[in-house]
Amino acid sequence: MLAVFLFFKYQIKLKNYLCKLKQFQKKHMKYLIIGLGNIGGEYAETRHNVGFMALDYFAKGIEDCKFSLERHAYIAQIRHKGRTIILAKPTTYMNLSGKAVKYWMDKEKIPIENVLVIVDDIALPLGTIRLRMGGSAGGHNGLEDIITTLGTNKFNRLRFGIGDSFSKGKQIDYVLGEFSEGDKATVNLKCDTVNAIILSFSTIGMDRTMNAYNNK
Repeated sequence: MLAVFLFFKYQIKLKNYLCKLKQFQKKHMKYLIIGLGNIGGEYAETRHNVGFMALDYFAKGIEDCKFSLERHAYIAQIRHKGRTIILAKPTTYMNLSGKAVKYWMDKEKIPIENVLVIVDDIALPLGTIRLRMGGSAGGHNGLEDIITTLGTNKFNRLRFGIGDSFSKGKQIDYVLGEFSEGDKATVNLKCDTVNAIILSFSTIGMDRTMNAYNNK
């Protein structure tokens, strides 16, 4: 009788373990990629919207990957090597980006280590890409709101350089200005790299992706 009791006790523990393991794997097989920007035609081609541009470019290269308007964001979703990758373009405007990020993290139960934010950066030359696992907002209002809303600065970022070719006092005009045709070609070329980074991040993680792409 004791042996039967111990057998069934073991079976219950095993079932509970497998259930928890399945929940863990499901949670950690989802990735949220957020491109920061402002909605509206007047912002569509501006430097500040390079996060939106990168996700649009990514989606165009994948069959049946279409954005649809959902709560707080335009959302698209793909499957890649068993992972679910959710692409989000917040509709909250740049200064309230955190609202969309938190909502979709909570809704999809995505851990912060599986989140990647694509953001424009005037501190980097045009087309330069840098990956970071945390840090300050660096004066970027979108990042600042995400940090405030999440209560932490420890989330992954892909910083997309837009350059700093503006005179004193003209920063706002510059970031809200449109890329020249020549600069658009550079952005598109680097978006191919962003595509590879998104897929790499969602399969081998941030550490190895940083090692592979930060020195390129």
